[in-house]
Amino acid sequence: MTVAEGIPEDAMQRLSHMQPEGKTPLFTSDLSVNEFLLVREAGFRPLGLVLGSSIYHVGFQLARWGRNQELDVLSTAMYHARELAMTRMEAEADVLGADGIVGVRLDIEFKEFGSDLAEFIAVGTAVKAEKPGEWRNNTGKPFTSDLSGQDFWTLVQAGYAPLGMVMGTCVYHIAHQRFWKAVGNIGQNVEIPQFTQALYDARELAMARMQAEAEQLAAEGIVGVQLLSLPHRWGGHTTEFFAIGTAVKPLRADHTIAKPQLVLPLTD
Repeated sequence: MTVAEGIPEDAMQRLSHMQPEGKTPLFTSDLSVNEFLLVREAGFRPLGLVLGSSIYHVGFQLARWGRNQELDVLSTAMYHARELAMTRMEAEADVLGADGIVGVRLDIEFKEFGSDLAEFIAVGTAVKAEKPGEWRNNTGKPFTSDLSGQDFWTLVQAGYAPLGMVMGTCVYHIAHQRFWKAVGNIGQNVEIPQFTQALYDARELAMARMQAEAEQLAAEGIVGVQLLSLPHRWGGHTTEFFAIGTAVKPLRADHTIAKPQLVLPLTD
């Protein structure tokens, strides 16, 4: 049913049709017209739409009613499922001989045929550089980026290259307030320290894990970071904090960004 890296046979046939012998290749892309033209202007040729999917059973973990705590079983499930989808998308790009994938979307959809089943899907446009260069990251995989076509063009023009999408996740249970404590807060402006601490800790765990991925890619930094709170179906006191961005590096070790020239208005 499947081939190497978990790519279905039907997907392999679709990819092979994008590289017909003796004919001009046909590409598919989810880039807008403006994004497509800017990616071409940046020196990259779209090869085709690539995707990876994983339908995953998310397990169950009990949490103490009055305690802030990470639910590591759920954190691991959410991370592993996304990683499967991303890896399969990268494998499709490899089949096309791509240097990278731009405009990546990473989505989750819980299915009606199973309350604990979710589809994790990664979709993007595989691209190849017009001129030879070291565009793949230090793991040997095509770079991935969730930047828009406009931001991708700006990044390359400034002398930087994307290395890969990096992410960190943390599923966290936020402790309930004791009854009399909650009653005492009625009608008052007052901080709830245990809620503040829970959200702070959960976000920090997600951010730290994202940064650790960037360090493994030897990145200079991460751009376009999003820090999301995703409740999914776990109830009001359990949520996932998800951090994601694009790790980048300079194209040259001695790279500096040129300062913009000051243009004075003409006067009579």
